Amino acid sequence: MKTLLTFTLLTAAAAFAAVPRQPNIVFIFSDDHAYQAISAYGEARKLLESPNIDRLGKQGVRFDRCLVPNSICGPSRATVLTGKYNHLNGFVNNSNSTFDPTQLTFPKLLQKAGYQTAIVGKWHLISNPTGFDFWQILPGQGVYYNPPMIRMGEQIKLSGYTTDLITDVSLEWLQKRDKSKPFLLMCQHKAPHREWAPALRHLGADKDRVYAEPPTLFDDYANRGIAVRDQDMTLEKTMNDRDLKFVAPPGLTPEQKKEWDAYYEPRNAKFRAANLAGKDLVRWRYQRYMHDYTATLRAVDESVGRVLDYLDQEGLADNTVVIYASDQGFYLGEHGWFDKRWIFEESARTPLLVRWPGVAKPGTVSKDIVSNLDFAETMLDAAGVPVPAEMQGRSLRPILTGKRPADWRTSFYYQYFEWPAPHHVRPHYGVITDRYKLVHFFGTVDDYWELYDREKDPHELRNVLGDPAYAATKVELEKELTRLRKELKVPETIPPSWLGRQGGEGQKKKQTKQK
Repeated sequence: MKTLLTFTLLTAAAAFAAVPRQPNIVFIFSDDHAYQAISAYGEARKLLESPNIDRLGKQGVRFDRCLVPNSICGPSRATVLTGKYNHLNGFVNNSNSTFDPTQLTFPKLLQKAGYQTAIVGKWHLISNPTGFDFWQILPGQGVYYNPPMIRMGEQIKLSGYTTDLITDVSLEWLQKRDKSKPFLLMCQHKAPHREWAPALRHLGADKDRVYAEPPTLFDDYANRGIAVRDQDMTLEKTMNDRDLKFVAPPGLTPEQKKEWDAYYEPRNAKFRAANLAGKDLVRWRYQRYMHDYTATLRAVDESVGRVLDYLDQEGLADNTVVIYASDQGFYLGEHGWFDKRWIFEESARTPLLVRWPGVAKPGTVSKDIVSNLDFAETMLDAAGVPVPAEMQGRSLRPILTGKRPADWRTSFYYQYFEWPAPHHVRPHYGVITDRYKLVHFFGTVDDYWELYDREKDPHELRNVLGDPAYAATKVELEKELTRLRKELKVPETIPPSWLGRQGGEGQKKKQTKQK
């Protein structure tokens, strides 16, 4: 009898051990982190060494073609949560959208599946988070120093640098969590969003390095339509005194302000004495921008390291999926710009690195077209939770294993609505393939198309729509764009409200002109 009981217990234990544990999930999300500023991507300018983010690439997969459907903060976050395009999840722009908290999101589904869920940091979706056992968020954009935050509906104020504080709260939640349950942690940084305010410890970290200029810093916008020429996002004209650190960031204590001024004021005085103009002024602004942007990212990389070290120390790393991404790409002087919004490469392409022990092949690189549209489905798949039919992305698991499905996407639909503020980027939509981009600018008095060949024109400097050599390509891309819009349930007519609070203005002008 004793032998039989022992055999039964051993058999039960073996069966239990054979059932795979639901993995923990850590999703680290930065704001406006350009892939050009991650050393794992090996970009020619080598702007920043990011050893901790690079660890994820060495231990997992680096994605070189992760595209966003709408290159702007709030809409991108709504897509991550819902696995849907913004015309379906309702958060189409930052001007007048509010996230519908009753709709289906992947944190809600993980919560139902027994996961503890938490989000800490930047939210930027107006309504309060739902589907989380714990949430502590920045109101709106948040500030870099001594930030107000909202913890489970309660207004609080913290002391310190925001990137560090978001990490502190995230690690504190991990330490206090119910260790009998799997967890989802969404650690979402404000950095390196404008105005790129570094931690005091990182002022001067680059030793006044001279950064290599992008080859398109002085782009003259020839061979392209009015949208590219008429934007308001240049280093030359758009950057303000806070961006350039002639004004200190809000919320500094007197002690912090003293240290800030000790670094910046001598350099600002030297700049004023030089009395720069023209290209020399743009070059100075580019160097100041790169100093601040990369310095701000140093704290983000340290934060990633702290989270990864915690997982190692607690024995959690082998059963935890770690994803690092940004809400979209960002211009680091290319075309003379900062910001994002465009279908063009530096904007629509976001960094993505995924470490999934036992699934992701360490040290590999994927050039397949993937998207933040796929994040929700991937995390649900990891947890063994069925993906709802309404979600429009796909799990990245097969790509992570190196087994690309035959029917994986080879084209991608992009759309941007917010007009005219804040950067006067015209609404547009288009189709992206591994080589081409066909884009339609609409919603204003100027309505036209452009076509780019990234293989022959990697900097996207020449519209070839009228070139007879591309006539067949144009027809093929138009068909694919029509197919995607139908498949993705894009409305035939874009509501004027989607263009922002002032969005109807351009449409009305166009209608008047046509009459």
